Amino acid sequence: MTDPHITPELVQDHNLTTAEYERIVAMLGRTPTFPELGIFSALWSEHCSYKHSRPVLKKFPTTGPQVVQGPGENAGVLRLPNGWAVAFKIESHNHPSAVEPYQGAATGAGGILRDVFTMGARPVALLNSLRFGPLDDARNRYLFGGVVKGIGDYGNCVGVPTLGGEVDFAPGYTGNPLVNAMCVGVLKEKELIKAAAQGVGNLLIAVGSSTGRDGIHGASFASEELTHESEQRRPQVQVGDPFTEKLLLEASLELIASGHIVAIQDMGAAGLTSSSAEMAARGGVGVEIDLSNVPTREPGMTPYEILLSESQERMLVVAKADRVKEVQAIAAKWELNATPIGTVTDDGMYRCLWEGKVVVEIPGQRLVEDCPVYYPDAKEDPRVAALRTSKPAPGSRLPAPSEALLQLLDSPSVASKRWVFEQYDSTVQAGTVIAPGGDAGLLRVRGEGFGIAVKTDCNSRYVRLDPYEGGKAAVAEAARNVACTGAQPLGITNCLNFGSPERPEVFYQFREATRGIADACGALDTPVTGGNVSFYNESPTGAVDPTPVIGMIGLLPRVERAVPSFARTPGDVVFVLGETNAELGGSAYWEVCYDFAGGQPPVVDLDVEKRLVDFLVTGAERGLFRSAHDCSHGGLGVALAEVAMGGPYQQQGFGLDVDLATYDARRTTDEVLFSESHGRAVITCPPERVSAVQALAGELGVPCYSAGRVGTVDGAFRITLRDGQIAESITRLRDVYFSAIPRRMGD
Repeated sequence: MTDPHITPELVQDHNLTTAEYERIVAMLGRTPTFPELGIFSALWSEHCSYKHSRPVLKKFPTTGPQVVQGPGENAGVLRLPNGWAVAFKIESHNHPSAVEPYQGAATGAGGILRDVFTMGARPVALLNSLRFGPLDDARNRYLFGGVVKGIGDYGNCVGVPTLGGEVDFAPGYTGNPLVNAMCVGVLKEKELIKAAAQGVGNLLIAVGSSTGRDGIHGASFASEELTHESEQRRPQVQVGDPFTEKLLLEASLELIASGHIVAIQDMGAAGLTSSSAEMAARGGVGVEIDLSNVPTREPGMTPYEILLSESQERMLVVAKADRVKEVQAIAAKWELNATPIGTVTDDGMYRCLWEGKVVVEIPGQRLVEDCPVYYPDAKEDPRVAALRTSKPAPGSRLPAPSEALLQLLDSPSVASKRWVFEQYDSTVQAGTVIAPGGDAGLLRVRGEGFGIAVKTDCNSRYVRLDPYEGGKAAVAEAARNVACTGAQPLGITNCLNFGSPERPEVFYQFREATRGIADACGALDTPVTGGNVSFYNESPTGAVDPTPVIGMIGLLPRVERAVPSFARTPGDVVFVLGETNAELGGSAYWEVCYDFAGGQPPVVDLDVEKRLVDFLVTGAERGLFRSAHDCSHGGLGVALAEVAMGGPYQQQGFGLDVDLATYDARRTTDEVLFSESHGRAVITCPPERVSAVQALAGELGVPCYSAGRVGTVDGAFRITLRDGQIAESITRLRDVYFSAIPRRMGD
């Protein structure tokens, strides 16, 4: 069984190196068939095999008493009270979204939903992390608008609320936007199911949509750089159907609860190939698939196309041999087809038939686990090292504090993202406690008194300038955001977006950022339960800024203790928590007001972060705070303005009268207002709880500065400084902050 038409050019077209092809020939003892070449191309792609990143990822902490399922399954799972558990995962859909933003983003949302409900969890929240080039470019506006609409339409149709996320804009993403989708689901821990095929003689059944030609070699496409010719790859972008997804969700959960199946997996990246091969390898068994039985929706499809199609809304289940009719009955109830296509075998081979002939026969375990592993060179780009020691050239005129604050609030990276999340349904399922627009989303588990806080975070400017500190910062900020709601951070998933790992300067960024993430997760007791590595995010303009996105989960034991991000009551006392250092490097202030993205970014003290998290969680549990807001992008000046301006769906904010004249005599005015030092937050509390707040801060070693008071509705926003004052109306601040993105999008 060989194919004489396998040429060096064909091997190269499949993104396999000469050494990799020789490894395949040695494994098989012969030349591969054309379908086998396609299988190896997909499963040995970076997207599926992690051949450049696997050794580095092993450094992540992945265990703890709260971990039910760590890396290696469709989604990670953490333990919750009363027998509940939370399943969650984040994935990238960058390349598809770059060439077809609507469907690329929509199918990214669909794929991450399936990763979660195949664990037996009902999806209860979606999040996203999005990166685009500056909005003064028409194509960036087109990509931004298409991606947001694709995410919104898919999630809204399926009926899963979008509870949070982040959006950032920088020149490095102009040629290659990033679209990362996260899903969170809840389940009873005892109902967890895994994707490991078992039981010789059990049947493989395809459930859901039929197989088409869309998405063929999508995994390989995601493992190469974007070029000017990438627009021609539109046929490799999948097309989503959210209404079928909803039916598939309900059918899958019913099948899992029925006991008729032993394993289930989404036909995601690499389609039928990855789902069947990975389930067999996990279970230590073989499989035999008759490709002639796979339902197709296009005439004349070949074995190669059937194996590698990434058509959406499809599941592969392993059913008990005597339960096929029951499985088909459940699928039919949800208007879906369930077609037997293969069996579990005991010979360990991954075998496929076509019209009675064997067209694929590969040792199953080796196919999945014997992919080559690479150890690339890693070396920092000397230009970045030089940039880290630089400062902006003095301008002819320093912006006044009021002017600088307004410029920051008008910057799309800092401004309200209401234009984005108002296109998402954030209240469907009726569990939303804190909607998008605050520090983190929060939902109540139905029928229970506890809640789950969810957040995605990453400041890519920090990572570009100092990957280690940037990796730490992404975890620390996510933990602070979750803790501001009152929730205890439990664990993370991550989506590591970088350029080509074959470039030493990129692999250096990757290695150091993951080291920072590992150290922060260890210190904050937030183990890594899984995630995604997305390499080759490059275009003719260069690599994207390194963007290791963190998806954080937190637990709020009593949901009635939830703390919002915005001031709510006149007369409340405003406290600034933590210390402000002379750390303007990598700041939004330098970037927006000086057009300079350089300097040494803020250094993360993990002991300080841990104490602040403990303070925020304990204070919320004791009912001490009226609001709590993380201090990060834009510094203390922006954080105070956001506290005052109120939520995105409020019609008004509150005045704020803050005195920073004596806050820290060591710092200049611009450092006090716009330094982005970590380990800080702004809280408000009733006057009668001031002593309790100060006592708790003293007990936990958290600096706590009484800065002022919350004013009246739509009152003045005043910050007194050593050398002047910021005095603006809340109405003006809100106009600038909430209109920044709509104005640029022409709304």
